[in-house]
Amino acid sequence: MTITPFEIRLYEQLTPFFAKHGYSFISDRKQYRRRVDTGFQNVLLSTTFYKDEVMLEVNFGCRNEQVEQIAQQFLNNAIEYRADANTVILSIGKFSGFHYFRYKIHSSDELTLVCEQIESFFSQAGFDFLKSACSLASLDRLLNEQPNQPCLYVYNQTHRCYKGLIAARLNNNPRFDGLVDSYRHLLDRQTKNPYEQQHFERLVAYLRHYSAN
Repeated sequence: MTITPFEIRLYEQLTPFFAKHGYSFISDRKQYRRRVDTGFQNVLLSTTFYKDEVMLEVNFGCRNEQVEQIAQQFLNNAIEYRADANTVILSIGKFSGFHYFRYKIHSSDELTLVCEQIESFFSQAGFDFLKSACSLASLDRLLNEQPNQPCLYVYNQTHRCYKGLIAARLNNNPRFDGLVDSYRHLLDRQTKNPYEQQHFERLVAYLRHYSAN
């Protein structure tokens, strides 16, 4: 994967900060990643180049390995991407209540300022969210608190139905049966795809007989 001169400068400025917090830079994924007992936490940097400016979006989230080992059996993700799949992910903009927020950079000075703003965000809020988000209890809450509404913490709402239900089952959520009904109807409205419904029903049957022991 090609890394542009702008991205090299971006990573040079941010890497010492993230390294101090235990994050390693993974160049071919253009992200910082910290391994934890439950999976990993990560920060992903996405740049879009225009004639006079660079737009930078920063996403962050985590992977719960127990959830993903089940989920990836029922989703249509390409095999080569399954090990990197996030369980929850959102942008700094969405976290802060600005759904279309991007950093706009026109010069080296602005790049330095943006990097300082990114570091400030993670110091004040981002790292705390990541530390708590990947536990089963937190995932159950984040994904299932409002099952009939789009979830802020994922981009693919179809995958949210699968992963939310898995988190609920693993967390022994007493609302499991109600969530099955909610996500079944949600998938029907979203996809109108009988094959998707078949995959979902396979997951439900699997989870009803699943034991972590």
